[in-house]
Amino acid sequence: MTIDSDRNPTPLHWAVRLLRAEAVVLALVAAWLVWADLTAETTDLPSALLVTAFAFGGTAALWVLAGALNRRRAGARAPAIVLELMLLPVGWYMIQGGLGWLGLPLMALGLGVSALLVSPPTTRALGY
Repeated sequence: MTIDSDRNPTPLHWAVRLLRAEAVVLALVAAWLVWADLTAETTDLPSALLVTAFAFGGTAALWVLAGALNRRRAGARAPAIVLELMLLPVGWYMIQGGLGWLGLPLMALGLGVSALLVSPPTTRALGY
């Protein structure tokens, strides 16, 4: 019989922290997109608004999933992993576009958080 403490295991704790940090950074990007939408001289308004809404939606999704994982909700792990793995193609296209200094760390972040989410201590804490 194991006794489950109230404290999250270290890998889960760090996964939650990193997801929240990603949410904050994406919120800053979304705020910049709002500013860019308002100050652009010419733009395809529907496309600009769609990209901005997507950034805000991603921010909300990351924040909510981090909170659910912090409360040990097992159902939040798979969507969080999917969002993290979405950083792989984003990072790849950044590398292809000459932004390897940003693309490579994004890919490492996605793989790292995914690894934290599937680690044995996290798996046990989520009840799998």
